[in-house]
Amino acid sequence: MADYHFVYKDVEGASTQWDDIQRKLGNLPEKPPPFKPAPFAPAEDEDSKPKDKAWIDEKTEEELEDLEDDLDDDRFLEDYRKKRLAEMREAVKIARFGSVNPISGSDFVREVSQAPQDVWVVVLLYKDGYPECRLLLQCLEELAKKYPATKFVKIISTECIPNYPDRNLPTILVYNNSAVKATHIGKQSFGRRCTPESVALVLCQSDPVLNDGHGGGEQSREAVLDGVRKKFVERVVREHEDDDGSSSD
Repeated sequence: MADYHFVYKDVEGASTQWDDIQRKLGNLPEKPPPFKPAPFAPAEDEDSKPKDKAWIDEKTEEELEDLEDDLDDDRFLEDYRKKRLAEMREAVKIARFGSVNPISGSDFVREVSQAPQDVWVVVLLYKDGYPECRLLLQCLEELAKKYPATKFVKIISTECIPNYPDRNLPTILVYNNSAVKATHIGKQSFGRRCTPESVALVLCQSDPVLNDGHGGGEQSREAVLDGVRKKFVERVVREHEDDDGSSSD
């Protein structure tokens, strides 16, 4: 004999027609919402994280040796090589000059007139045995180290310009894009003391001649001058402190 009291139950969370009728009549409470488990979020695997330059730079020598045989992420290694090559190229670009290089008359066109358009060239016309030339050369050597993206060269005056008067020594010519942008004749052009900072201020009177290679893109003349002024103040303060120290002794 059939059991007329049996009520068919669907899968858990589903509603039967009988339940729906009873709920409409108020004989059953509202159906509870179906159970939903919390979203699954797997624990982050440290080994699966993308690796960058900092990750490998933080490793000790022993850890790097341990990793050498296990590190098989070719894509990471290739990216790392590319980044390192880019950094090395940028470092070479920044430090491509960095000193006052001597040139001869036959080198002038290649080294100065044909220099790349984005490179400023500072040319010192000098002769040996002149104290003023030696002092200005020392200033340029210091500036060349601070601004390695600016090209500094020196040439015997008469090799550059035949019969150039010695009374005009030292002379500085500033070139850019195959043209002379400025001419400064005599040590007095750079102030009474002729320091690297005073020379830098004169060189940047109208153009951003000095370039340290870190500015990126076209640099502002005012930005260059601000940096030079800051170094000038630092030098004055340092010399003042040295004078005070020596007087107290």
